[in-house]
Amino acid sequence: MIRALVFDVFGTLVDWRSGIAGEAGRLLAPYANGLAKGFEGGAFADAWRARYNPSMETVRSGARPFADLDTLQAESLPEVLAAFGITGVPEDVRRDLVQAWHRLDAWPEVPAALMRLRRDHWLAPVSNGHVRLMVDLARRNGFVFDAVLGAGYSRDYKPKPALYRDAVAAFGLDPAETLMVAAHSNDLAAAASHGLATAHVARPRENGPAGGEGGPSVPVSFAATDLADLAVQLGC
Repeated sequence: MIRALVFDVFGTLVDWRSGIAGEAGRLLAPYANGLAKGFEGGAFADAWRARYNPSMETVRSGARPFADLDTLQAESLPEVLAAFGITGVPEDVRRDLVQAWHRLDAWPEVPAALMRLRRDHWLAPVSNGHVRLMVDLARRNGFVFDAVLGAGYSRDYKPKPALYRDAVAAFGLDPAETLMVAAHSNDLAAAASHGLATAHVARPRENGPAGGEGGPSVPVSFAATDLADLAVQLGC
């Protein structure tokens, strides 16, 4: 019996690529006008996201103490700007661009589906985003969580075991009573290795032209076309 649902957020609940592409276009337009090939916000979002895992690996490996995602994104941003030939971006604009990760919009069905799921289950994010980031996304999109778990709570990054084990322990449940919900098969495989039930939510447009996962590539407890479909499968 599933009693709690814990969620990946970027890509699963919110559309990170469209949000970052739009904000990058808005904030960087004054500094990108001279680029010979113009500026493509989607490509910028992809390049920034490509530095996501390498930056977290410095924490996962123990090479540095825990640093939150805002810090890691701010550290990787100059490399991305340089790769696009964008110069002269003031510090306040760079800070605002990092904050764009706090202003992402949910996939259309998510807010209503979460309300349905919350009637019979505890809900919490288990994201690589820290508490302030999760709170800002929740307030922007009308998400109602019963706790905020994940990187800020466990002081590490997925797929380290602490994030999944802490999510189970936080609610005082058995692993099988806790359902990890994600659009990424690697996240679900890690959760399943610690005994959690797993649900894959298809997000075939997560990465824009590069696509996304239309279905799981690993065994899962539930495979859903979107979050509303998962709610139906859980009887909500």
